[in-house]
Amino acid sequence: MSDRRNTALWSVGAPSSVSELDRRSREIFRLVVDAYFATGIPVGSRTVSRRLETGLSPATIRNVMADLEEIGLLYAPHTSAGRLPTEAGLRLFVDGLLEIGGLSQDERTGLDAQCVASGRSLSRVLEEATSALSGLSQCAGLVLAPKTERALKHLEFVALGPGRALVVMVTEDGLVENRVIDVPLGLPSSAIVQAGNFLASRIVGHTLEETRASIGAELDANRAELDEAARRLIEAGLADWSGDEVSRSLIVRGQANLLGDITAIEDLERVRLLFEMLETKETLMRLVEATNRGDGVQIFIGSANPLFGVAGCSVVVAPYRNSREQIVGAIGVIGPTRINYARIIPMVDYTAKVIGRFIG
Repeated sequence: MSDRRNTALWSVGAPSSVSELDRRSREIFRLVVDAYFATGIPVGSRTVSRRLETGLSPATIRNVMADLEEIGLLYAPHTSAGRLPTEAGLRLFVDGLLEIGGLSQDERTGLDAQCVASGRSLSRVLEEATSALSGLSQCAGLVLAPKTERALKHLEFVALGPGRALVVMVTEDGLVENRVIDVPLGLPSSAIVQAGNFLASRIVGHTLEETRASIGAELDANRAELDEAARRLIEAGLADWSGDEVSRSLIVRGQANLLGDITAIEDLERVRLLFEMLETKETLMRLVEATNRGDGVQIFIGSANPLFGVAGCSVVVAPYRNSREQIVGAIGVIGPTRINYARIIPMVDYTAKVIGRFIG
């Protein structure tokens, strides 16, 4: 992000609501933002003049746009160029001027069909919901999977190579999680088999936390029949899911959609940075924090974005709840700051409700 787009914001301070703007300034500001959403390019006074119904001259419009720039709602990316909304301007627009539409019955039916087809596991539902949002919004879709508090059905270890093994965990309702863990070098295949056999009958019908709480004593009691390597593998596998948030996972679909709006090298660098952030545990933690803090659809724009602000994008995300009204995860989209908020906000809200109904 260039310094120019934030200069007015910090030196003067943008208004806190659209009611602080007079009617003429509001209308011109709205037209600039609408044009930015449609084209992504700077908007000049002549463009606004052609769309404005009050018949103001381009010179008068330029003066109003200059005033809007001074208070931090617009900025000029280049000398003699038109104006673009600042991030503060976008925030003000979304909060005060955006007219949010609703989903058609066909769109609701389509989301229902894609997300909650009969017999699908929770993990499949979450993947389908994320893919559906990505396709409809033409952004990247993301979903924060719930913590694994469901009863387990299966857990096994798969050797990957020297010093690494894959832990595969399946819950009774079909959620599958995979995780790579570090294991002692030279771990024999017999230890992997023994560890799996030891856990097979002990995990069924119990949650991960219940299994972790009870397995420690059993490991000590069964030292004679358990190989030391197998015991260490079990401990490592269960410990990797310890803690409040580690048992969550982040599913992202449609990252390629973010490449369609690239117009400059710096934009490409921001997208590359975003891709890197989506792979980090810190990103997962930030999404968890944002989900737990809010209720309903939340909108994060640009550098004010606590999730991916460095990448200069917008995130629209909504939490979903279980039958006890507890927030267990979140779903949303990531895209450029000029995403179609009016269409995406109800889409994200409805999808979160669909997932909540499925979880029950």
